[in-house]
Amino acid sequence: MTHVAQHKKDKVKRFGKLIDEYPIIGIVNMKNLPTKQLQKMREKLRGQVLLTMTKKRLIKICLDNNKKPEIGKLKDYLKGMPALLLTNDNPFSLFSTLKKNKSKAPINAGQTAPNNIVVPAGKTNFSPGPIISELGSFGILSCVEGGKIAIKKDKIVAKEGDVVNAKLAGLLQRLGIEPMEIGLDLVAVYENGEILTKEVLNIDEDQYRRDFECAAAMAFNLAINAAYPTTETISLLIQKAAADSKALAMECDILTDETVGSILSKAERQAKALNNKLNK
Repeated sequence: MTHVAQHKKDKVKRFGKLIDEYPIIGIVNMKNLPTKQLQKMREKLRGQVLLTMTKKRLIKICLDNNKKPEIGKLKDYLKGMPALLLTNDNPFSLFSTLKKNKSKAPINAGQTAPNNIVVPAGKTNFSPGPIISELGSFGILSCVEGGKIAIKKDKIVAKEGDVVNAKLAGLLQRLGIEPMEIGLDLVAVYENGEILTKEVLNIDEDQYRRDFECAAAMAFNLAINAAYPTTETISLLIQKAAADSKALAMECDILTDETVGSILSKAERQAKALNNKLNK
């Protein structure tokens, strides 16, 4: 029988207790995260989030032995250098906080492209020289404009998942292109038996707000057109009904306190017009 060190048993026990205590359990990938950046994030999230690390194998054991429904599925998201993130906060709000605190960084040789890396069209600060052939080696079309090298059109130089070599990493740094994001990479979150991936959690807040405002405006217009009374529409509906009633009364020459003056004025104008016509 394989002997398991007591400190490992203690870690599994401690992690299992933490998973039981917190309703929200996230998996973060801390690969390529500098120590200085990690310390800043820990400080910023203090009191809001508990971030704890151990070996991937021990995390798997903790997840396998926990009784929360479906929590074992988090094992599929243990990537790179995983750590557990435990909190009571809303996972969408948490993801937004982590995303806002990420910073751009250059990619180094041997690192994996997090997304398609694009060299955009436009002028550079390079003078004509060997750089033209260097750009050409990556299929980047260039020309000379105003004494400087210009890139003719966008070019994808590495696709998501590609390992970047030293030559490309050096070129990207010289071009000032920083494709890496430094920060806590929240891969997936467990909440109430569901696994929420970062694709689900990554909400464009500005677009969401615009969509919500648009939906509210459309609902308001529909309620007005359907004469559906609500707290927001009742005043306008009463004003519209009053205006429509007055217009109908005017058209039918119905005398009311609101229409008598206008109807008499209209009758007077018609009488003058008729009198003028008869005197011609």
